[in-house]
Amino acid sequence: MDYYFEKQVNYPMEETIEKIGDFLKTHGFGILTQIDVQKTLKDKVGAEIKPYRILGACNPYFAHEAIGKESNVGLMLPCNIVVREDSDGQTYVAAVNPERTIKTIGNDELSFLATRVRDVMEALIASI
Repeated sequence: MDYYFEKQVNYPMEETIEKIGDFLKTHGFGILTQIDVQKTLKDKVGAEIKPYRILGACNPYFAHEAIGKESNVGLMLPCNIVVREDSDGQTYVAAVNPERTIKTIGNDELSFLATRVRDVMEALIASI
């Protein structure tokens, strides 16, 4: 079981992020955070990298249920989605496989939720 799902897409980065947000909304998720890694690394250490964003996606109902089953599960939230460009300017989207992450906790009560969220992340990658 891989820890992520990935796909090359035929959209520029900003359009890809917009499409991700639209898809997530239809599944009860939202983008809580957006980290511009390219800018952060440039500002903090002077590093030059290709565009790279980390989106933090969350479904508040799933998060509420998960926190009720495991108080420190927030350490594994939100679900990260990476949108990046390679050296040829191609855009890639990768989404975490939450089953893999949640399995490390060892709380079987979270398995059903992790599977539901995995289904959304897989569908996101397939549809974009």
